[in-house]
Amino acid sequence: MHFERQDLKSYAEPISSELREGEVYFAVNYIDDEMLTPIMETVVFIGRNLEPGDVGQVYFQDVESYREGIPYSSTGGSDGTANFSSGSEAELKHIFKYEQMLDELLRCSGRRSRKLGE
Repeated sequence: MHFERQDLKSYAEPISSELREGEVYFAVNYIDDEMLTPIMETVVFIGRNLEPGDVGQVYFQDVESYREGIPYSSTGGSDGTANFSSGSEAELKHIFKYEQMLDELLRCSGRRSRKLGE
């Protein structure tokens, strides 16, 4: 298998406010300050301001329960098997489209390689 080599930017390119309902995104977080151990979750954007009084809030659902058709409710799903998350629309630096998520993981791989080389 061969992958085209590309120039990797030195910075992450998370999504901005162009979220589209029903589209799949990838949440990439790190468990360490050096950003060497990523945690990735596949999520679906389900909407903005879904609760009364919300302003600038975005909501995501785990991809499995979304595909099963479990709808959002303030109780966390009809049978508790769905995972929902919400946060400020201004704080989406960990949400990526597919290609940008791959780039972020490649940057992580580079950091890990440099760390091992020390």
